[in-house]
Amino acid sequence: MTRSMRDETDGAKRAGADHAPQLPVVTPEDPQLARRRRLWSRIGAGFSVCILALSVWVLGRTIAGLHWGELRAAIAATSLEQIVAASLLTAVSYISLTGYDAVALRQLRIRVPYRTTALASFTSYAISFTLGFPLVTAGTVRYWIYSRVGVSAGKVASLTVIAGLTFWLGMALVIGVALTIQPDAISVVNRLKGWANLLIGLGVLSAIMFYLAWISRGHRRVSLQGLRLEVPGLTLTLSQMLLGVVDLGCAAGALYVILPAGHELDFISFCATYVFACLLGIASHMPGGIGAFEATMLNTVPAPSPEALFASLLLFRMIYYVAPFVLALALLGANESIRRWNSLRAAMSRPDDEGA
Repeated sequence: MTRSMRDETDGAKRAGADHAPQLPVVTPEDPQLARRRRLWSRIGAGFSVCILALSVWVLGRTIAGLHWGELRAAIAATSLEQIVAASLLTAVSYISLTGYDAVALRQLRIRVPYRTTALASFTSYAISFTLGFPLVTAGTVRYWIYSRVGVSAGKVASLTVIAGLTFWLGMALVIGVALTIQPDAISVVNRLKGWANLLIGLGVLSAIMFYLAWISRGHRRVSLQGLRLEVPGLTLTLSQMLLGVVDLGCAAGALYVILPAGHELDFISFCATYVFACLLGIASHMPGGIGAFEATMLNTVPAPSPEALFASLLLFRMIYYVAPFVLALALLGANESIRRWNSLRAAMSRPDDEGA
């Protein structure tokens, strides 16, 4: 082989090596950072277990002291008007939840028919609220529906994160406003001094204002557990906050209208109580916050009797959680049946190519 031929062969090998697929370079995680993450994970798990154990203990003691005859009488004393009002507020709350997905889809620049958005949003929230584990249950339902219109798994994951951000913005705004407007009234709920509640409320509102200023200056790219995404700008963020407030306000209102007479809580203070109970329910990692939510309400909301308040909480569970869950399962079943029927009808109407 001549020298020129050897040079051409070596050049081809180098060119092939340059264009060969490169293996990803895995950077080992900092051992100190890994230890910190494990430590915080264990602390969080321990905190959740403590909240759950305390909630079960408090709720168990309360239930053990209930008179079941009075509980049945309290449920029967709830009027039809109260049930209808709670149902309507529940419907508005779930309709506003569809806006969570709509805002996220707009941020991701994905065009999806609203009927698909509404089905995916309603069913995912109704199922995850009841079964828990929202990242698994809600994410699975969303992907099952959105994938039919060409939305990738990565986009569904980003959508779920942005929708979750909407929920937390609304919750923070409700807490901040309630603590600022009614600091003394909420002292009955969280056992803190009025001035402490006022400072916390102002701190929460200041954090929200800082976030709004941060996104207004174009700093909108964040990284969450390896997922890089661009959070909504100012206009969409204000829409997120409005949707969150409407959702939480209607959800709290659904319980407020079926509370027994004589609770002596104004609606703003009750919303703060509701949000605190929801936070403890989320921290307990129980489906729908069951146990922690009820224990918080039973020990913070004044009522004529524990039986009357517990009856309201049971009815709220049925109206806001169980009924939407059953409806979501029915809608998913009907949607899948229609889809399969349309596929079968299209296959039957297709000309027989083999016999042509």
